[in-house]
Amino acid sequence: MTDLETVFKELRAILLPYAEKLVSIKDDATELYVDTAHIQKNKKPLFFGAVQIKKAYVSFHLMPIYVKPELLEGVSPELKARMQGKSCFNFAASDKTLFKELAALTKTGYVSYKELGLV
Repeated sequence: MTDLETVFKELRAILLPYAEKLVSIKDDATELYVDTAHIQKNKKPLFFGAVQIKKAYVSFHLMPIYVKPELLEGVSPELKARMQGKSCFNFAASDKTLFKELAALTKTGYVSYKELGLV
């Protein structure tokens, strides 16, 4: 198993419990993509998150932090340093500490979607 496959497996484990509660659009060896059942004004489902293997890293997308940026308050500088854009984190190697923090952020994001009536 390559390093990226290991990272993907660990990040997928963070998102998987929400895929089981929401709508799993794609789940294969390189991607887990999760939407909510909430349909937006544009008639498309609201995106929740995804984990994807790219060429040199694994991306973890978490849409609740795009919808509610204040969820990032209190996030460690180390995790923020992994951010690409407003709702994506990239990892080339496993990091138990950051993955634990990302798991907590994912849970908080799910709760915020719930409070907003989006799940």
